[in-house]
Amino acid sequence: MTVPILPDSAPFTPAQRAWLNGFFAGLLNIDPQAALQTGVSAGSPSTTAVIDAPVDDIDPDDPPWHDSALTIDERLEMTESRPANDKMMAAMAQLDCGSCGYLCRTYADAIASGDEADLTLCVPGGKETSKTLKQIVKLSVSAGDNGSASSATAAAPTETGYSRKNPFPATLIDVKKLNTEGSAKDVRFIALDLDGSDLAYNVGDALGVYPENCTDLVRAILTTGGYTGDEPVPTPTGDVTLREALTAHYCITEADEDLALCLADSATDPDEAAALRKLAESDALDTMDLLDLLEKFSSARPKPIDLVENLAAIKPRLYSISSSLAAHPNEVHLTVGMVRYETNGRQRKGVASTYLGERVEIGEKVRLYIQPAHGFALPDDPATPIIMVGPGTGIAPFRAFLEQRAADNAPGKNWLFFGDQCRATDYLYESEMTAYRDSGLLTRIDTAFSRDQAEKVYVQHRMLEDAETLWQWLQDGAHFYVCGDASRMAKDVDAALHTITESQGGLSPDEAKAYIKQLATDNRYQRDVY
Repeated sequence: MTVPILPDSAPFTPAQRAWLNGFFAGLLNIDPQAALQTGVSAGSPSTTAVIDAPVDDIDPDDPPWHDSALTIDERLEMTESRPANDKMMAAMAQLDCGSCGYLCRTYADAIASGDEADLTLCVPGGKETSKTLKQIVKLSVSAGDNGSASSATAAAPTETGYSRKNPFPATLIDVKKLNTEGSAKDVRFIALDLDGSDLAYNVGDALGVYPENCTDLVRAILTTGGYTGDEPVPTPTGDVTLREALTAHYCITEADEDLALCLADSATDPDEAAALRKLAESDALDTMDLLDLLEKFSSARPKPIDLVENLAAIKPRLYSISSSLAAHPNEVHLTVGMVRYETNGRQRKGVASTYLGERVEIGEKVRLYIQPAHGFALPDDPATPIIMVGPGTGIAPFRAFLEQRAADNAPGKNWLFFGDQCRATDYLYESEMTAYRDSGLLTRIDTAFSRDQAEKVYVQHRMLEDAETLWQWLQDGAHFYVCGDASRMAKDVDAALHTITESQGGLSPDEAKAYIKQLATDNRYQRDVY
C-alpha cells in the first residue's frame, strides 16, 4: 500500500504539508515501519522517507525538534507522524524562555489537553508560531487527536506575591542612551526601582515587562475608526474606555484572521467585506495592523465591544537582566534597543522598546515581574572560567555576570566577546568593561566592530582567530555562553564552536557534534537567544 504523502507541489505551506502528511498516515492506520520496509511513493523521490522512526524511539525529555537553531518547517517535518502535542511543541520557538508561563513542552501539552486556549503566548515565535498552532488545532480537532499530554499540565500552585499574573508597578528611575552621536543604532540603559516588591532575581534571569501602546497610534485608530475613545468596553480586569483598552490591554500592532473577519462582518460595502474575507486567508495580513485595516477598508467599522473581543491581549516582553542585586540593591537594569521600521509606507515602533525608552517618564510606573532563567546561570563553582559571547544588546546578561563575579570575588577567569557596528559610537558599557579589564576581573575582551574596516568582522571571526586558546579554556572546564540574535549570530557562533572543536580537538564532525551536545547536557554551553 502506498503511504498518502503530499508531494512538494501540493498547494500548502511546508508546515501545513508536514502536518497533513502525518495526519493522513495516522488516519489510515499506516505502520511507519512497514511503510519504510515496503517503500513509499508520492511522485517525488524527496518524499520517500518522511515517515520516521516509531513514536517510542523519541526521547520525550530530549526530542530532536527541541532545537532553536532549526527552522519551524524543519522542526515540523520531524513530527509528521507524531501526536498533536508534539507538533504543537515543534511550532514553539524552542527557547524555554518562560514568557508564555510554561516551557515549550508544557505549553504544547496544555493546548493539546484543552487546559490552555490562548495560542498567542509564544512571544519569540510570534505570528509564525500562533498561526501554525491554529492550523494544528483545527486539523487535530477534526481528526479527534488530542495528543498525549504529559503530567506537566497539572494545575500550577497558586501564585503568591508579584508574578506574571500580578505584575509589580516599579518606578522608572533612569533612562539614558548608550550609543553616542552618529550611531545608526539607539540602545537605552533602563533602571527600575524594585523597592517594596520583595522581588529578587539571579543573574541570568529575565524581566517581564507589560508595555503600553503608542498614544499616537491609539489616537490615529480612534480618529480613523470614528470612535470617541470614551466608549465602555470589557477587559479581563473590568470595563474601561476604548482608549484605555487600546492603550494598555490589547495588541493593536498586529492583525490576524479573527480581526479581519470581524471587520468583514461590519463592512457595509460588499466588495470590502469580500476582500477582508480573502485577506483573512492571506499571508499579506502578517504585515498589517489594526490601523492599516481601518484605513484600507473605510466601510468596516465594528462596534467597540466587537472590536476588542477580536483583539489579542497585550503580551509581556522579556528582557535579559543586565544587573546584579549585589551591585544594585532593589534595582533592576535593562539594555534595550529601540525598534523602529517602516511597513506599508508608515513608520512603526517597537511597542515595548519605545515604551520603556521614550514614553514612560522618570517617576512613572512600569508593570513587571521576574522570569527565572531555565539553564542560563553562572557556574556553581566561582573558580570555573567562563566565556561570554554577547554582541550588541546581547551584552546585557554578561554585564550582570561580571557584576556578580566582582561582588563574589570569584577567582574564575572571564573572557568576553563583544561586537557591534562602530567602536566610536557603539561600544556599549565601554568604560565599565575597560575598568573590569584593568582590574583583572575581565581576563580577556575581544571586540569585533563590523563597519570599522572594509571587510566585516564579527564575534565568530574573533573566536576562530584564537581557536587554540578558546579550546584550552574549554579543556580547563570553562562554561560557554551566548546571548543575542538566534537566527544569525547564534548560528554563526555555534558553527564556529564546531569548527574549533574539530580543528583543535582533532575530532570528526560527528564527534564534535557529540562533544558540544555533551557540553550543553552538562550546562557548560548555555544560550539566551531570541
